Amino acid sequence: MKTVKLLLSVVLASTLFTSCYTEVIVDDFVDEPIINANQVLNSYELWYVDINQTIGFGEIPFLQKAFTISFINGTLYANNNLVGIGSSGDGFGIDVASYSAYNAILDVNHDIDGFVTFDVFVVDNNTIELYNPNTDTSYFLEGYQRRNFDYDFVFYDNIHYFLQEYEAWEKTFTSEMGAINEFDNENYLQFLAGGNDSTFRSSQDNFGTNPNNLIWDYTGVYGVGDVSNTINLKTLTLDYDFFDNEFFELSVIDDRTIELYHPSSKTIYEFKGRGYIQYLKAGSTKDETAAKKEKKRKFKKERVDNPRESSRV
Repeated sequence: MKTVKLLLSVVLASTLFTSCYTEVIVDDFVDEPIINANQVLNSYELWYVDINQTIGFGEIPFLQKAFTISFINGTLYANNNLVGIGSSGDGFGIDVASYSAYNAILDVNHDIDGFVTFDVFVVDNNTIELYNPNTDTSYFLEGYQRRNFDYDFVFYDNIHYFLQEYEAWEKTFTSEMGAINEFDNENYLQFLAGGNDSTFRSSQDNFGTNPNNLIWDYTGVYGVGDVSNTINLKTLTLDYDFFDNEFFELSVIDDRTIELYHPSSKTIYEFKGRGYIQYLKAGSTKDETAAKKEKKRKFKKERVDNPRESSRV
């Protein structure tokens, strides 16, 4: 569905500022509006975390992980996974924290990260800034209603994270058409979270092997690329040093199945995900070994200093 940025109505805009006080300075009256953070946060059902707009050099783990967050009656929900996005929790995702919002402050008690506090600033009609004074870092969130949020765009724009949400991908189909090639021997793929965010492994183990028992024969670097004029077709390049790169056109059949078309041999492969990894909260993956590190969204821009100064006492 097409992403539509919503404008707050005049009525809603009037709720963003709930009280004013009058201060006398050299015989002039100065009105200083106080933001009601709770009403601002509830003005949209989903807040998309625009990770690349982040200012400052700190990090808030639960925001670094989430694609969207939602504030519902004191409970904070997040879409941390791309598997099931749009359907999980009626589109809100999963319960990850409790929160309270008052004046211009948001306090979050995350199930794993613990207590995190923010100053809330309204940037424009559907954008807010969450400033964490402890790390001097600002995250920027764009507001949407579920009916107008483009879940598909978020899915395909971040598809390399989708590949990381299974312990392994098992080959389940190879087309009869197509030339014999080296990749025919590869039965499993794994795309690793964390680290350089671009490491894959492959295995020639027998079909039906438990993902925990797989022996990974090769570790290399992978990359996901875009295809002009389409969002639901990507390219996947696997760097095999010993027989050059393997290039594929990548399509998603469903939340558990991908199709890889190998242009050089004209072979079609299908892989199914085994061992779904649900990123509940920071540090809650099954195994924190080098092979299964925690997924966090990576910045695509240079980090810059935050000009905002904390007003906290």
